[in-house]
Amino acid sequence: MPEALMQLAIQKLPTWRFYQIFGMTETGGFASMLRWRDHILSGPKASRLRSAGQPAPGNEIKIKLADGTFAPPNALGEIIVRSDSLMSGYLNNTEATSAVMRDGWIWTGDAGTLDEDGFLYVADRVKDMVVTGGENVYSIEVERALFQHPAVREAAVIGIPSEQWGESVHAVIVLRDGVSATAEELTAHCRKLIGGYKIPRSYEFRAEPLPVTSVGKVRKNVLRDRWWKGRERKI
Repeated sequence: MPEALMQLAIQKLPTWRFYQIFGMTETGGFASMLRWRDHILSGPKASRLRSAGQPAPGNEIKIKLADGTFAPPNALGEIIVRSDSLMSGYLNNTEATSAVMRDGWIWTGDAGTLDEDGFLYVADRVKDMVVTGGENVYSIEVERALFQHPAVREAAVIGIPSEQWGESVHAVIVLRDGVSATAEELTAHCRKLIGGYKIPRSYEFRAEPLPVTSVGKVRKNVLRDRWWKGRERKI
């Protein structure tokens, strides 16, 4: 959940005790949990609010690097999960099963890190990462910055074709009712929070809500399709 939204929820619902989970159907529902005691708003451990918590009971989580080795703390790689509640496979699809199940682990397709205390930080879906001018931009980080602007209700960041950079960072924005914001204002806001190469180079303001799945995940493939249609390379 965006950090700014979580902080607002805690403020508006002071008697609630929040738990956040990370997982997928293939892992039996969830694999990690950020417990209420770790929803810390200030001090040296406040960064935990941006995490997906620690492995849930019965789950083991590791980060795999591109060379196939396990990552040290805080190194970015693909999140893999092992437990007794993993799926046995996709029905009648051994090819898809072998693509995500290897040596008893589920390869989630998510990029992330584990810190020294075992807290998981999800960077992005691997396929949603934007590679612009040779730099990796994780859409979740940019979206978190955008969500901190008071006018932004919904935000999704995608990569769109760029003749110069291969891809450029593009933000699709839904503003809150009764307020306004310009691309220039959002750029200035982001410049205070993230590196310059991560800031959106273009913006699309929508009146209607972003397209989502049945469980509320933004369908970024739908947002990308019109930009990549007819091209040999598709993200």
